[in-house]
Amino acid sequence: MAGRLTTHVLDTARGLPAAGVTIELYRLHGDGGEERRERLARTVTNADGRTDRPLLQGVDLRAARYELVFLIGDYFRRTTTDLAEPLFLDRVPLRFGVADPTEHVHVPLLASPWSYSTYRGS
Repeated sequence: MAGRLTTHVLDTARGLPAAGVTIELYRLHGDGGEERRERLARTVTNADGRTDRPLLQGVDLRAARYELVFLIGDYFRRTTTDLAEPLFLDRVPLRFGVADPTEHVHVPLLASPWSYSTYRGS
């Protein structure tokens, strides 16, 4: 079975999917001071707060460490009035590991202008 990596973004302040959030995906190489990031994808969430296709799937998804970077500040600048600059949250990086690349790995972001959370979804 071919695995896949997916995500979605929810705006918890408004109770809506977060449309138009830019997301960057990196594979992490090395560790400590020698760590290197390899950018694999850059995409934008659709009206449902999801990407139109998996970020990675099949042989492109490997057992490795990854980082998703959500450019959430740009989204909140467009959708929320009266936010002081600099924003409390601008870019939200989530680092995670994939041990079994045959599984579906879902990494959602739930965010407001002042907080965020994530979990391993299905």
